[in-house]
Amino acid sequence: MQYEIRVDGQMSETMTQAFPELDSFVVPHQTVLFGSVTDEAQLYGLLARCQSLGLHVVEMRQLPD
Repeated sequence: MQYEIRVDGQMSETMTQAFPELDSFVVPHQTVLFGSVTDEAQLYGLLARCQSLGLHVVEMRQLPD
């Protein structure tokens, strides 16, 4: 499954390195993390990592295959 996670603000390169399994790009006022997620456990782990880093998740969605 492919997912996209949008967070508020522009994440630094160091911060994006905390998500090695995802790619990222910046749009105005947001950073978009995207990539393959194997199961719900990994998805919840990504969200927990966002929370522990103090990131505000604006949107999370599954992308069409």
